[in-house]
Amino acid sequence: MRSIFYLLDVAPYGCEKVYGVLNIAAVSIKMEVTIGLYADGIYLALAGQDSMALGLPNLSDIIYAYPEIQIIAHEPSLAKRGLMNQDLIERVELVDEDIFVEQILAASCLILL
Repeated sequence: MRSIFYLLDVAPYGCEKVYGVLNIAAVSIKMEVTIGLYADGIYLALAGQDSMALGLPNLSDIIYAYPEIQIIAHEPSLAKRGLMNQDLIERVELVDEDIFVEQILAASCLILL
């Protein structure tokens, strides 16, 4: 397996799925790793998150710990939620529908958790 694409489609807080995806992506960095943020998954990439009231670490900070992992955000998902690209942290690449699907199809493996 040369490359792996993790599709993240849930909001970052309220379930363990996002934390799990970030951790499993981190242990996969010997391969080409992409995390695709889709639907509510794009909330992971919002700048200025403050999760202290929840008593949880800021999960978007974990993205900075692993520069080897490519993070892409689905532009139509962002627009549907009334957000703009300047609302995202700088480590995230905003891509349109076609490029998002191309990235999925180009990967050796697609993982949906």
